[in-house]
Amino acid sequence: MTDVELDTGAVQLRASHLSRDFTTRVPGRFVRAKRVTHAVEDVSLELVAGRVLAVVGESGSGKSVLARMLARIVTPTSGELELRGTPIAPKAKRDLAYAAMVQLVLQDPFASINPVHRIRHSLERPLLIHGADRARVGELARSVLERVSLDPSDRFLDRYPHELSGGQLQRVSIARALCVKPQVLLADEPISMLDVSVRLGILNLLKGLCDDENLAVLYITHDIASARYLADETIVMYAGQVVERSVGTALVDEPTHPYTQLLIASVPDPSDPTSIAPRAATAGPMDSSVTGCRFAPRCPHASARCLAESPPVFEIGPGHHSRCWLHEGNRVATPVLTTRRGKGGPTTT
Repeated sequence: MTDVELDTGAVQLRASHLSRDFTTRVPGRFVRAKRVTHAVEDVSLELVAGRVLAVVGESGSGKSVLARMLARIVTPTSGELELRGTPIAPKAKRDLAYAAMVQLVLQDPFASINPVHRIRHSLERPLLIHGADRARVGELARSVLERVSLDPSDRFLDRYPHELSGGQLQRVSIARALCVKPQVLLADEPISMLDVSVRLGILNLLKGLCDDENLAVLYITHDIASARYLADETIVMYAGQVVERSVGTALVDEPTHPYTQLLIASVPDPSDPTSIAPRAATAGPMDSSVTGCRFAPRCPHASARCLAESPPVFEIGPGHHSRCWLHEGNRVATPVLTTRRGKGGPTTT
């Protein structure tokens, strides 16, 4: 997929052609065969200060594996990472300096925060690990809670996780990530396990951190409506591949890939509670071993060529790309694309 760059002077984290394969053994009668799953394949992206990049897709599309590669928790099979212009050795172990710059917020705060310790411990421990003055950790913990709108902070520091609501605990999880002053925040489905009534608060918190503190945010979700609300750029993943990407809201307002259209069709229409989303594709599991287009077995527009040959990435418009044979008449996207936002909208160079 092509690289889309919103501001070349503020790229915090760049990933080039990241891939991750997992090998599993398939039981057989005499010999156990090996099966390779392409969890993420040839994904390139840039996380820019003050911008939100959303990664959208259903379960199994490779979103979380991508986030863990960016956090260097999962080692990529191939590809390169650059942190603020400095190349990172793909096989090198994750160190404290990188962890301080790139923080990951997980989906389930009840599982990611130790239930036997008070909130104070969960905030003070990363501060001490990263070298904060022991005499100031209490003050810093209170300060970071106030940054995520948990105030007065003294009401929360000595509580246990089970005494907080899901929304409050997710704010604590974000506060823990902010303790070490990161430049990049990777949010892996941070609202999927929360009540609908508190989801908007978490989205506004992420947007505020991005706007006010110039953080680069990666927002992973299966909810394309929340991606439209929050993101400056959106990419859609299916079976490990990026199938469509766009700056602004063009991807949601004018989707071009059949899978993106399926995701949008699955969103209920709030103006008509009795409406049922149209059936946009046939049912079936994802399969990264498909020879041609990976969405072809489920696509209502699939042809024999789709099943046999993987499509390239076509440029639909400035900053908008789609991996689908339906756009064969469009220009094939060049390997590197730079898209900047000016007063007149996105321009391509």
